[in-house]
This record gives sequence, C-alpha cells and structure tokens, in this order.
Amino acid sequence: MADKPATPREFISTAQAARQLGLSLGAVQQMVECGTLAGWKTAGGHRRIRQDSVDALLSRARAPGLQPRAASASSKVRVMVVEDDRLLQGIYRETFAAWDAPIDVRVVGHGLDALVEVGREPPDLLIADLRIPGIDGFEMIRRLRENPLSSDVAIVVVSALSAREIAAAGGLPPDVTVYRKPIPFHELHGYVQALIAQRRRQRNAG
Repeated sequence: MADKPATPREFISTAQAARQLGLSLGAVQQMVECGTLAGWKTAGGHRRIRQDSVDALLSRARAPGLQPRAASASSKVRVMVVEDDRLLQGIYRETFAAWDAPIDVRVVGHGLDALVEVGREPPDLLIADLRIPGIDGFEMIRRLRENPLSSDVAIVVVSALSAREIAAAGGLPPDVTVYRKPIPFHELHGYVQALIAQRRRQRNAG
C-alpha cells in the first residue's frame, strides 16, 4: 500500500475504480491487495485508489499489442490460453504448434487482458489458470459467463488448486471443465480435435 497522499483528488473510491474498469468491487479490492492497483486505506478502513494507477491499467488494456486482429480463417479454431507463468506459456505454444492442427492460438498472462481480447474476438476454447494477476480466474470466468457475447465459449480450467480449494473460493460454473496441473495435453488435444471436427461440419453444411 502507498503512503497517504498529499492530494486526495488524485484518489478515487473502490466503487469508482470498479465502474471505470468494468469490474466488481471484490476484483478491484483484490487488485489493490496484490499491488496491481496502487492505493491506501483511510482511518475508517476505506480504500482510496490512485486515479493514475487505474488510468495506467486501462491504457495497458488498450496498448497496440492488444488492438483487434484480423478475423481468423473460418477453418481455424481459436484457442486462448490465460496463464501468467512464462515457462508454461512457452510449453503451451510449443505443444500446440507440434499438433500441426488448424488452430489460432493466443496466449495472455493477465485476467484483464483476457477480458479485453475475448470482448474483441471470442475464442472457441478458453484455457485458463485460476491464479492470474489483475483479476483472478474465478472473476474472469464469471464475467465471461455474464456476457452474452462470450457465454457459450468453451472453458477449461487448468489449475494447481484442489477441488476443495476451488469450492471454498466460490466454485465455478457447472459447464466449466477443471483439470489439475500438470497440464493435461492429451485431454486438451481431444477438446481441440472435437472443435476442429465441429468447425468442418459447419463449413460443409454451409
């Protein structure tokens, strides 16, 4: 937490930050606790968040690297991986590439980036860890399921958390498939193959 500011007008409430970011109060509170947003607590225990910290996070989400991409070829299955561990990011990329399958893979390491990307181009399959920076996987998945544009995206969670830990954290929607790490590439390959077959049937029917 930062020291108490000299200029209170540079700070906003948790509710104001949540509205600007389009997130829940709980998600913003977690972002302050983990240092993603800079803030402090008043004597009464209320959070005050730096406006420039919120602005920086919004600017990051709008960075050139996150601008809309050209639409994927209709024959390709879009897969998004949300994982902040750089080693695992590389393993995902290398393994998917080795399959030599018609898939378009996008890897992001931040929950907010994932929400922005899904909003611009929903994937066919989203593979996510639950412990990710910014907003955790629980909040990210909840928001995806609430959004009509992403409510039918297939979601697979790959996490080190146990079933008991996931339940204690509020659980996940019943249609979300959960696997424990290490990454179950055999099962993921089956998911991707099923989506590829579905895409081919749709193309042939059209």
